[in-house]
Amino acid sequence: MNTTKIGWIGLGTMGVPMSQQLIKAGYTLIVYNRSKEKEEALKNDGAEIAATPGELLQRADVVIIMVTDDKAIEGVFSGDGGLLNVEARGKVIINMSTVSPAISKKIADLCKEQGNVYLDAPVSGSVKQAETGQLVIMIGGDEAEFKKVEPILLRMGKMATYVGASGAGNTAKLAINTLLSFHTQGLAEAVLLAKKNGIETETLLTLLNNGALGNPFMKIKGDAILNNNFKPAFTLKNILKDLKLAKDIGLDTPMGKTTLATFEAAEPQFGDEDLIAVIKQIEK
Repeated sequence: MNTTKIGWIGLGTMGVPMSQQLIKAGYTLIVYNRSKEKEEALKNDGAEIAATPGELLQRADVVIIMVTDDKAIEGVFSGDGGLLNVEARGKVIINMSTVSPAISKKIADLCKEQGNVYLDAPVSGSVKQAETGQLVIMIGGDEAEFKKVEPILLRMGKMATYVGASGAGNTAKLAINTLLSFHTQGLAEAVLLAKKNGIETETLLTLLNNGALGNPFMKIKGDAILNNNFKPAFTLKNILKDLKLAKDIGLDTPMGKTTLATFEAAEPQFGDEDLIAVIKQIEK
């Protein structure tokens, strides 16, 4: 049994399987989520429940956050019952959300004033990798503090790599997701070009998956296209959010501009579907 008590905030698509990895590893887990039915599911797995983020911080040694965006982070830290509104010192707060480097730098300073440590540690990978503990984790903040919590992170990921000061983890994640958006739009356009010229999608995907361009993402999203299955593993609106954050830190390239425009056009109709639903926007 691990004696470190871990608090978890955010039980969405990724938060649930990631937190379950820690329960399986024998950690005491205390959870908080705005929608209470998701807390109950984790309670059935052995987790304890906190009434507010602040209460959770007081009860835990390490707090991990997995929420959607900067606005949600502001709420977790500064809202009613937020992490910054209680007396608690000597804690490590790990933000695994994909948010802006700017908010991580801001919150890191506020946590330091409070007497706590903040690390940004976003992840690369989707639901399947979260369910199997195979995420890739990139860490910004104090390297010595990262080393202290590295064993916890490696219960959720196959690797955890320190990349620099506060905000660096977020910057690395935005670069990765920018490339992800390029791959997504590129696959969609290749499928539509082949189809327009009489080549079956299944045939093209077989060629792609057995050639130099083959990769797990191509296989998964290719199957989604073939099966007309746009159930979200990673929503289109979330990749658009990340592209806008990337623009904020300097994404100003031809592919960046084009991909951002495409996903912006797709978001009103297909935002809640998987990001590969962009193929429907391009086909229109």
